[in-house]
Amino acid sequence: MISANARFEDIAAIGIANQRETTVVWDRRTGKPLHHAIVWQDTRTQDICDDLSARGVADRVREKTGLPVATYFSATKLKWILDNVEGARASAERGDAIFGTIDTWLIWNLTGGASGGVHVTDVTNASRTLLMNLRALDWDDELLEMFTIPRTMLPKITSSNAKAGWGKYKVRGFAAGIPVCGNLGDQQAALVGQGCLSKGDCKNTYGTGCFMLLHTGEKPVASKFGLLTTVAYRFDDGRAANYALEGSVAVAGSLVQWLRDNLGLFAASKDVEAMARSVEDNGDVYFVPAFSGLFAPRWRADARGTIVGMTRFTNRGHLARAALEATAYQTRDVLEAMRGDANVQLSSLKVDGGMTANDLLMQFQADVLGIAVERPKVMETTALGAAYAAARAIGAWPEKPAIQSAGGGMRWEPRMDQRTRDKLYERWLAAVERSLGWVETAGG
Repeated sequence: MISANARFEDIAAIGIANQRETTVVWDRRTGKPLHHAIVWQDTRTQDICDDLSARGVADRVREKTGLPVATYFSATKLKWILDNVEGARASAERGDAIFGTIDTWLIWNLTGGASGGVHVTDVTNASRTLLMNLRALDWDDELLEMFTIPRTMLPKITSSNAKAGWGKYKVRGFAAGIPVCGNLGDQQAALVGQGCLSKGDCKNTYGTGCFMLLHTGEKPVASKFGLLTTVAYRFDDGRAANYALEGSVAVAGSLVQWLRDNLGLFAASKDVEAMARSVEDNGDVYFVPAFSGLFAPRWRADARGTIVGMTRFTNRGHLARAALEATAYQTRDVLEAMRGDANVQLSSLKVDGGMTANDLLMQFQADVLGIAVERPKVMETTALGAAYAAARAIGAWPEKPAIQSAGGGMRWEPRMDQRTRDKLYERWLAAVERSLGWVETAGG
């Protein structure tokens, strides 16, 4: 862990970046949650999604929110809590139970909690709930009725750099007086941290999942190829929001963790690279990690994890390599969709997140995309983006800074010929086809 050795008087503002969509409901009087938080990968709300789709409202939801009806987003999780936790709906209708994603929960507690905490979220997090109108940047009454959610539960939507209370708190050494000024969903924060503040800029974050965002300017672009239309950021009240197309991959780094924890292939996640390097290639083994279905661009809840192509020749090195390559192939899936939606031809892809420390993966990513991959000197771009939003709110950072310096990072150029690249990708697509429909056919 790196320490800034900062003193209290050195801290001018706080910025928050959070894992989006994760849903919390708590009592505003006591501050106690009514139920465990439901995280973004939780699929317990599939029946709610199926019901909405059967009612024929999915297209209307996408039109208003830019999102498909899927378990990924907050509204179905919130509805599940209201419908299944004893007393939750009654508490919400009385005005006692309130909702937030993790940013809202943190800010509410930091600014006083039950003793006057500020109940807010920003446009980027609100755009991931299935409840915000993407153009009006406000909660939508039709959507609230559709999901049977009382408006009184919802936080106020602000810009991504609004001041939230001047601190009635003293938390882990912080004393009163420091404003919470920056608030961005983690992937939007990484977009800002990578300096992607102009239309056409693109970044990909490799973490638990994998998230590619393409800045599309001040007008939302509707996707025809399975991507999400989302708010990139909105700086300063009164200014227009900036939008992005996003491709969300559910399983990336978490697949490496699965190999470590469930199969015991290695002791530490970093060891996957050495194991993958122990073989020359994947041995024609392909791993489709659809543990909770497939997200962008397919959105197939019926898919499940599949390993294909194994023979007696297959060893753990091939499994490790196939797992890393799965992230690169899923990224290509998303990039192909972006090319279709936005007609972009990227010359390079900016990358960040924990998995970018894996040089083998980064080289293969460049190979399978056929474009350069660039990793910045500052790899914690999510934190950097949140810091920028907070600093901008208090006038401590220029409007369009060169957030990332040109030097000090790494760049991987593609080495693979086009014929090999296309052949490997065709094999991946064939593997994906074999993962589809499993939930419907299992046991039948």
